[in-house]
Amino acid sequence: MNPTFEPDDNRPGMTVVDSVENRQFPLKTSTRIDPQQTGTDSFYFPVDTAVEFTTDQLVLPYVVPTCVRNQHGDMLLETEHYAYETLPEDTYLLELAAPIKLYVSVRSEVTIASADDRLAFDFGSPVRVRFGARSLHESPAATVESTADPPDLARAISTFGSALKTTTCERSLPSFRGHPPRLELADQLNVPDEIEPPDTGITIVAPHERNAIYATSPLAYYLGATVVTGENPRVETDSGFEYEMGQSVEAFESSIERILQHVFFLDTVTRTEGIYEIDLYERKQIEPSVSPSFDELYERSLSEQLATYLSIPFDATEELRPTWELMTYLTSDPENATALPFLAGDLSLIRTASQATQSVEVAPAPPADIDAFVRSTRSKGSGGDGEARTNQLSDAANSYVSPPETDAFETAWLGEGTPVGANKLSTSAFENGLNHSPKDASDAIDITIVCNDRQMAAEYDESADGLYGNRDELPFDITVHRNLSTDALRQVFATDTDFLHYIGHADDETFVCSDGGLDARTLTRVGVDTFLLNGCESYQHGLQLIESGSVGGIVTHSEVENQDAIAVGQLIARLLNGGFTLRSAVALARTYRFVGNQYGVVGDGGITIAQSGGGVPNCCRIDSVGDDQYELRISTYHSQHGIGALYIPYIPSIDHHFLAGTELPPLTVSGDTLSRFLQLEQIPVEFDGEFHWSTDDLFDSL
Repeated sequence: MNPTFEPDDNRPGMTVVDSVENRQFPLKTSTRIDPQQTGTDSFYFPVDTAVEFTTDQLVLPYVVPTCVRNQHGDMLLETEHYAYETLPEDTYLLELAAPIKLYVSVRSEVTIASADDRLAFDFGSPVRVRFGARSLHESPAATVESTADPPDLARAISTFGSALKTTTCERSLPSFRGHPPRLELADQLNVPDEIEPPDTGITIVAPHERNAIYATSPLAYYLGATVVTGENPRVETDSGFEYEMGQSVEAFESSIERILQHVFFLDTVTRTEGIYEIDLYERKQIEPSVSPSFDELYERSLSEQLATYLSIPFDATEELRPTWELMTYLTSDPENATALPFLAGDLSLIRTASQATQSVEVAPAPPADIDAFVRSTRSKGSGGDGEARTNQLSDAANSYVSPPETDAFETAWLGEGTPVGANKLSTSAFENGLNHSPKDASDAIDITIVCNDRQMAAEYDESADGLYGNRDELPFDITVHRNLSTDALRQVFATDTDFLHYIGHADDETFVCSDGGLDARTLTRVGVDTFLLNGCESYQHGLQLIESGSVGGIVTHSEVENQDAIAVGQLIARLLNGGFTLRSAVALARTYRFVGNQYGVVGDGGITIAQSGGGVPNCCRIDSVGDDQYELRISTYHSQHGIGALYIPYIPSIDHHFLAGTELPPLTVSGDTLSRFLQLEQIPVEFDGEFHWSTDDLFDSL
């Protein structure tokens, strides 16, 4: 049963463990407790498992957004940082937005008090507490079979909305969106009887082209829409509303993107009238442009909301929408249809790869000079001969694809060729993720470090807390191997581990070992879920690991000098430790110019190996603007569970939420306020133009 509740051996309290998602959350109590399994029907919201125990206090290791509700689920108040609330005796349901969804059901008086580094619930005297948890992990409920013909594919993706847990605007929250059914290619269409798409009254008429059907899938999923092929592409409702979407496939794809982002954003604002009545910054900005009012909109059906949303100009929401998480370019090959449930579940925007996208004249360009963090790409044997280097790059060019730059945080590619600056997706990686075996509840996250090059030993810290920090709410079990033989390295790859950080050299398709080379193609079993292969030209090695069982990893496309590889390896490790996805870690490293196109991602780049300390990964830029005055700009990414989450910085002057995936308006803060904010968790910081980490001594006292 998942999640589980494990009493702590060293202190009063327990740890909630989601062994599938690798999430842990510890809680302290005033005295030791003995959690006993109990029913799950007293929490109003669905929970997977629950326990009960007696205590007079619960203390969380950091502040998480908390909704206080009555026993019927009605919201009474919402608390954040620096809160102090006293509630009279009654039956309460406390909803905690922790890395694992948690609920506390209790009949008592309740005092809620939070500080920078803790959130406490005091019940006055020992009471019986029911504690429930819900995993945010989702798996497909069934498998749809389809031919590669557009009408059959349209019918297949019309089933994706069956995974939605609601057709209200709350589906804009990650926890209200389930995983669409699998899609497999077959000789005929077959939709299992147990799949029941919602009747939303919305139909999308798509061009009779396979790539148009592919592009439609995320919007069809989010709207619970029926998809058909036909003339005059459009979205229509059963009440007679129609919205034209362009005649060409290119115009149709563009309309799909704009509608999905526009409707999704307006849903995130409208939902503040529902079960999550919170103060949202974006609502204040958009409200004057919207008619009817959001309280009226909330009461309308999905199809009625859609008609109203599409009457609002796209320009009205464009500047307020979150940066989208993922843009995927794919070819129209039939086998790519099997990836659509995973892409739609992530609400990835989908564009068809044009011929121009698939063919580039040059290999990845060398990055600009970056102060010795990463060298310019050098070809083997080229030495200083520029002509030889050009010839070698030209010979390799046909194997590369160059997806266009987008406004999304992350870019992915599904098709033949090696993508430059994008995640090389693989359907087998998605399937490997679904087949991931849960760990024992008591296990920490396994980090395996292999250093097969003595000159690169500086990349890791033998204290085990340097490269991958060890937080109370997220313990790591770190194993370090050095100078392995081929047999020993083969055994390491076969061993189940959450993350493998390989430091060393790679040659052609072999890992360089103390007694020769290990050919990745000879690995019959791979137990490594995710990896960073920080060795020269490890791209093919990474692809082979994916095909043999891994889920996702970071690789290199070219040679990287030792000192530069060390710097990049340390940077990416700390970003992953901060809750960034594989894709975002590499993209952010590029943003700070620590890495060029020689690093890339293979497999499912949306996976994380650790949870963000604050729930939403973020970074910030700080500029000194006066005596003890600093301008703070916070950029937020999306949570590990997907687009639609909320963020609030723990700064005393801020009392409202923001949508994750946005850059917050600039804040002017004092040195003391800034120092307290930066010490809450380790995040990347650009301070007066220089790169730092928030935990650097520089910020202890400003």
